[in-house]
Amino acid sequence: MQNFSFHAPTRIHFGQGQVAQLAVEIPAASRVLLVYGGGSIKQNGVYQQVMVALSQHEVFEFAGVEANPEYETLMRAAAQAKVAKVDWVLAVGGGSVIDGAKFIAAAALLDEEIDPWLIVGNRTPIRCALPIAVVLTLPATGAESNFASVISRRATQDKMSFKNAMVFPRCAVLDPALTLSLPSRQISNGVVDAFIHTTEQYLTFPAEARLQDRLAEGILSTLIEVGPVTLAHPDDINARANYMWCANQALFGLVGVGQPQDWVSHAIGHELTTLYDMDHAQTLAVVLPSLLRYCFDDKLLKLAQYGRRVWGFSGSDHEVAHAAIHATVDFFEQMGLPTHLAAYGLNADEVALAVGNLLPKHKAFPLGERGRLTLADCMAIVRMAK
Repeated sequence: MQNFSFHAPTRIHFGQGQVAQLAVEIPAASRVLLVYGGGSIKQNGVYQQVMVALSQHEVFEFAGVEANPEYETLMRAAAQAKVAKVDWVLAVGGGSVIDGAKFIAAAALLDEEIDPWLIVGNRTPIRCALPIAVVLTLPATGAESNFASVISRRATQDKMSFKNAMVFPRCAVLDPALTLSLPSRQISNGVVDAFIHTTEQYLTFPAEARLQDRLAEGILSTLIEVGPVTLAHPDDINARANYMWCANQALFGLVGVGQPQDWVSHAIGHELTTLYDMDHAQTLAVVLPSLLRYCFDDKLLKLAQYGRRVWGFSGSDHEVAHAAIHATVDFFEQMGLPTHLAAYGLNADEVALAVGNLLPKHKAFPLGERGRLTLADCMAIVRMAK
């Protein structure tokens, strides 16, 4: 097992009715910037629950954070936070809103002479940030209890991440009942997103991280069980609760500690979102199977382990590994996410060229868990996804 350091300071309140904990977590009379997306929280009752919990607070609202949070939008929110002199940022939504809140919390306290865009890509240090609270309404990314954020800047075709311990949320409310109004497309995306987050920390090569492997396999097995149930029976609160907890644990941090990791699916997927406005999970569902096939020999031992432990296959390592890839594709398709670019009306050769032009702007090569994948390899992976 590789050396690691682990820190997880977020207090999680899980279960129905836990929005009320905001009144305990955020000191009374605090000035709170409430950040959310398109306004669905005002239609499904979440907003009302939040406002009841914050009845002793001064609340300022910022709506309109996009599905891939835009830098320009977040800068308006940061400006509002400065003018209002808020004490807290409260994100109510899914991963994009939470990622946006992390940027807002850091940008609002950044020295005036520093370009806030340098936060993205970790090009300037973040020495302080406003405290962040979260009410999660779309489980997928684990952003509610980690220190990572992904921000887009469409004008320059950028989609990049930053990580900093200062933007760990102080607390997060995970109430599965708050997800009951989600459309099936978002459930499909959330389950597949969580699934692939897990595989990127697991399907690499053996590193004697036995507990982490079992954690990953438990998450994957549970998502395979409850994902289709959540789609078929939207009112099954137990399925939703397990899906929500899996999505959190997938990127909570423990699965990947001491492990080699491979985030090539995300690297390519971010470019597909930027270029073609595909849902984030759709891009991952397209890229991951091709990546596994392209890197089959490097990933053989873990693919075989995955096939035996998660899918219950038997046979030689090669047979089980191939079967595991096929089963993964079938699961994504069952969840409603096509795994081929043609299904999205895209030509693989054209997409590969476009990705090849954009990817070097954001990633230093080589990539992958063994540091072997070149730009040409990434373009070949895209072509395989035809």
